[in-house]
Amino acid sequence: QVQLVESGGALVQAGDSLTLSCVSSGGTFSRYSLGWFRQAPGKEREFVAGINWDSRRTIFHDSVKGRFTISRDNAKNTMWLQMNSLKPEDTAVYYCAAQQYPMGVITATRHSFGSWGQGTQVTVSS
Repeated sequence: QVQLVESGGALVQAGDSLTLSCVSSGGTFSRYSLGWFRQAPGKEREFVAGINWDSRRTIFHDSVKGRFTISRDNAKNTMWLQMNSLKPEDTAVYYCAAQQYPMGVITATRHSFGSWGQGTQVTVSS
């Protein structure tokens, strides 16, 4: 399994930008496709964005397409979620996650992810 720690959450205003980071202390980070999920109060945890282990493919939830960008640097064991034009409905706890099996193609399916971070709070005020 991969150990993951998120950071970068904050209270921002609508229209602002924010970048979340996900750092792994494990040595196998580069072999796993990764994703960002979020969970708002009273709602199910939902997929936000994902990136293949080799960065050759990225996928996004429709609600963030064109506003969010996902990237990773395997040499730094780090993944980022760049969030632009933030909206109040983006308010949630954001989690990074690694897929269960190494070198798999990224998917948006929650049950394909086996390792999770503790989450970081993003609050967007109107």
